[in-house]
Amino acid sequence: MKNCVIGMAFCLLFSCGEKGKNEKKDMTAESESKSMVKFMTLDPGHFHAALVHKKMYGQVDSTTYVFAPEGPEVADFLNKIEAYNTREEAPTHWKVEKFFGDDYVEEMLAEKPGNVMVVAGKNSKKIDYILAAVKAGLNVYADKPLVINKEGFEKLKEAFKIAKENNVLIYDIMTERFESTTMMQKLFSTMPEIFGELVEGSADEPAISKESVHHFFKYVSGQPLVRPAWFFDVEEEGEGIVDVTTHLVDLVQWEAFPGQQIDTTDIEMINARRWPTVLSQDEFEKVTGLGEFPDYLSKDIKDGKLYVYSNGEMTYRIKGKVAKVSVIWNYQAPEGTGDTHYSIMRGTKSNLIIKQGEEEGYKPVLYIEAKDPEGFEGALNQALANKISQQFPGTSAEKISGSQWRITIPDTFKIGHEAHFGQVTENFLKYFEEGELPSWEVPNMITKYYTTIEALQKAKE
Repeated sequence: MKNCVIGMAFCLLFSCGEKGKNEKKDMTAESESKSMVKFMTLDPGHFHAALVHKKMYGQVDSTTYVFAPEGPEVADFLNKIEAYNTREEAPTHWKVEKFFGDDYVEEMLAEKPGNVMVVAGKNSKKIDYILAAVKAGLNVYADKPLVINKEGFEKLKEAFKIAKENNVLIYDIMTERFESTTMMQKLFSTMPEIFGELVEGSADEPAISKESVHHFFKYVSGQPLVRPAWFFDVEEEGEGIVDVTTHLVDLVQWEAFPGQQIDTTDIEMINARRWPTVLSQDEFEKVTGLGEFPDYLSKDIKDGKLYVYSNGEMTYRIKGKVAKVSVIWNYQAPEGTGDTHYSIMRGTKSNLIIKQGEEEGYKPVLYIEAKDPEGFEGALNQALANKISQQFPGTSAEKISGSQWRITIPDTFKIGHEAHFGQVTENFLKYFEEGELPSWEVPNMITKYYTTIEALQKAKE
């Protein structure tokens, strides 16, 4: 009898112990689940929404949620996710929970199955999505541009204020900061022995210039990109001067004033202009799949052709330095080429120039042009052996004239535009874990969009 009682007590103790362990495991699992990042993609109308999911992230739950109206855009998003999941090399394993309906925004805000809203689509709606998300206590990870007009900019300032109050983040996806040639240009500009310091510049010869050329028809993830018809409506997508220029204005700030806060009062718009890219009906059909122009584009049609104000240029003063930013959209790149980038930073000791033309095989290449070649090569070689090799080992310089050197960056650092989305996302996840952005990011985001909106207003005068 005594042995029986002892046995029962042991079983009860063992049972309680196991129960306690299981409860502890459940609580740990629940805690880990709550601490993980969970993506919710809202109304994905641009392929950038899918590129965020081209890889997996250790701190991101493998279940991702999409809230959207039914249609070809969300279908394209889901097809890309499926392609990433089923590819042979490094397949992803996203599980997608879907909600389709006209009340997709309300459903997301009511359910809130995730804690980070990913948004890439109609730029006209984006700021309203962002504002609603931060009011609901959600973090925002958004494709550029966040705003395309003055009314949107006022909402953006309100959104940042509410985000701070609710302790959530708003972060825009600046992929170009991770392009190796641009990173190298920035790195050299921080070396007084090579670059000196940024000159003041003038409207005719700015201290820093950036120009990008893009194409409506191109290939993404190996497939022809089909753009929605609204992409060509500047009231939805925004004019070029407030769209792609967002990247270039960001790079001006990021390279010329690294780690510094920039206020809207530091910006003075000197001049700005805009002009259209003209598309024929056949070109429009090739890139959208539609046999005719939708009625809402009739305002932009002249003599049977579509005039899209996708091109823009601005010259402005930022913290006393003159900068120039230009964006050009062509229909299709010549065979063997693609989107291109040109940039120059003028220093007191040298100019740092990025070219991407025929001579460079349409790949970005950095050149350094010394203003006084005497002793410069020695300083350059020392910089390559010390500071440059720490971040870009294997980088070399080839002298191509008495005062110019071509910088060769190893291919391992040239991972391509699509892969940059993963790098930006990892950066965002680091900030998410820390609970805050660097002190300069929010004021500089506000100033960045102030600059593009000011340029649009100036171009329309």
